Amino acid sequence: MIVAGQRLPIVIATKPVDFRRGHDGLAATVQNELGLDPHSGLTVVFRSKRGDRLKILVWDGTGVSVF
Repeated sequence: MIVAGQRLPIVIATKPVDFRRGHDGLAATVQNELGLDPHSGLTVVFRSKRGDRLKILVWDGTGVSVF
């Protein structure tokens, strides 16, 4: 649920990632390469090498989801 007025930081990763990675691999990328905490409530957008697909990593307070 998105509440109006809530702080929703969105980060766009400019370097393409391997789309075979799941939520654990993408969370590790956020932590190791971007230097951010994947469990801090932020949303991270990743793109494929061809640039025709996106994966969105979201921490919803109970776990990490990939869309």
